[in-house]
Amino acid sequence: MRETLDFLLHDWLAVDQLTARPRFADHSSETFAAVLDTCERIAREKYAPFNRLVDTEEPRLVSGPDGEHVILPQATHDAWKAYAESGMLAAAQDAELGGMQLPYTVEAAANAFFAKASVSIGAGLLTTGNANLLMAHGTPAQQRVFAHAEFAGRWSGTMCLSEPQAGSSLSDVATRATPDGDAFEADPLGPRYRLQGHKMWISAGEHELTENIVHLVLAKIPGDDGRLVAGTRGVSLFIVPKKMVGADGALTGERNDVVLAGLNHKCGWRGTSNTLLNFGEGRFKPGGAAGAIGYRVGAPGQGLRCMFTMMNEARIGVGMAATMLGMAGYEASLAYARQRPQGRPITGEGKDASKPQVPIIEHADVKRMLLAQKSYAEGALALALYCARLVDELHTGDAAAAREAGTLLEVLTPIAKSWPSEWCLEANSLAIQVHGGYGYTRDFPVEQYWRDNRLNMIHEGTHGIQALDLLGRKVVMDGGAGLALLARRIDATLQRAAAVDALAEPARALAAALASLSVATKSAWATGVPEEALANATPYLQAFGHVVLAWIWLDVAWVATNAKPALKQGKLAAMQYFFAYELPKIGAWLGVVRSRNPLCRQMQDEWF
Repeated sequence: MRETLDFLLHDWLAVDQLTARPRFADHSSETFAAVLDTCERIAREKYAPFNRLVDTEEPRLVSGPDGEHVILPQATHDAWKAYAESGMLAAAQDAELGGMQLPYTVEAAANAFFAKASVSIGAGLLTTGNANLLMAHGTPAQQRVFAHAEFAGRWSGTMCLSEPQAGSSLSDVATRATPDGDAFEADPLGPRYRLQGHKMWISAGEHELTENIVHLVLAKIPGDDGRLVAGTRGVSLFIVPKKMVGADGALTGERNDVVLAGLNHKCGWRGTSNTLLNFGEGRFKPGGAAGAIGYRVGAPGQGLRCMFTMMNEARIGVGMAATMLGMAGYEASLAYARQRPQGRPITGEGKDASKPQVPIIEHADVKRMLLAQKSYAEGALALALYCARLVDELHTGDAAAAREAGTLLEVLTPIAKSWPSEWCLEANSLAIQVHGGYGYTRDFPVEQYWRDNRLNMIHEGTHGIQALDLLGRKVVMDGGAGLALLARRIDATLQRAAAVDALAEPARALAAALASLSVATKSAWATGVPEEALANATPYLQAFGHVVLAWIWLDVAWVATNAKPALKQGKLAAMQYFFAYELPKIGAWLGVVRSRNPLCRQMQDEWF
């Protein structure tokens, strides 16, 4: 993997050029390599050896005088300590905050090692995202007290969105946030409220890894009539710490009214606690009153706008996690195929049963499965790093480049989350298949990779939600500016590739696919009726993702034509596989989009 990572970073994305920008001036290719080396070593020593352990020793509850606690294996504590001490939680932050001022592209690449070694142990995705949100929308006091402690690894963070009755429908959250009397305007940490409600699916919502947990909670502020405002415009965002904190950032010794209501037991990611939390049930009474104390972030009613800063970051992070699980399965099945003897060639001396068996990698169908995994996992990695490079352009590029990067990120974020979640899961399924019967036993790691990866199609917005976002918002916003910009980027690749003999035919195929995607997009909205356009949003998402990945692969292949022979041939073969076996699938997906096929929306309950 490291060779591919270095190729993508330096040869394809040219991250070394970022060192010419003032923010990254203290860095060089050597410092980037040192960061990758450090993270690769920590992942190898503190994460990978314990991936099976945290899968079998799930989080468990113990009761104490201040409520129930979640107990995690010592290996998880050691891994968190090593990760926090590496400085990666603050990797992209200012040097004055103890950060490295590292490009996000390099940060994302470095964090990939932890996802590959043990996504179940976890690293700092939610904590960093939580702190980054506060740096974007919080007050200076909120940043100093909460975000800085998270960057230092002393505290950790969560995002509390879903509720039992609402699920992904955030407009229906019912958690209430009532101004806290005289303390409402007086607290130096921000407008102070009392929260009451229930949240679920909260990853790392309770543990003993850090001295405090910072919950970011979506809730609604009642109107003058005591009723909650309907819809998303009524949603606000609040900091709700597990333990109460003073204005100086010190713990007061008082528990906030946040109670662990239970653990969800999952098919994968078992090493990460997934919790149900009750806010304001009255078990603890901070300040002598019931209700969890929360500090509002941003203006009332702007909770979702603020939270999307963290959600979009988390979506790219989930896509990277899915990618690295696909990569882990690919490497495991490749190693197995190289050493597992079975069968003989189907021609020549291979028909002689007295001859030795050959490694299964010699069989064409096994090569097919390995090529599929390579094209999915390495293509997804390139996509994730491309999006990370856009983040760097958004924050440090000139005005025009930053605008384009922001527009492209809007369009590509649903793909960066959903495509790896679906196709690297398929890669894990193929990894099991390569192992044969051994694949579904726990003697080999590939069944765990599949179980872990199955969660990513749901994490941070299901496939259906990403599809509705893409077709319902992203490709039509600003008159289709995002899709038009993406088409121009693809066209630039097509022009370069057309001049290379080995890439000319794939370039023609991608041009045709892009044209089909454009026609289907317009056809979907031809009547202007959302129900008709969006009924087939998921096939649209799948086709869109395949067009994007074909573009990514063609662009990578164009650069790889100048790489050393083995790497060049590997990248070209993976690209050729994708164009021959995968890109043709878009015809069926776009067919139902283009015709606005009514079957799914007209299907009746009783017909099932």
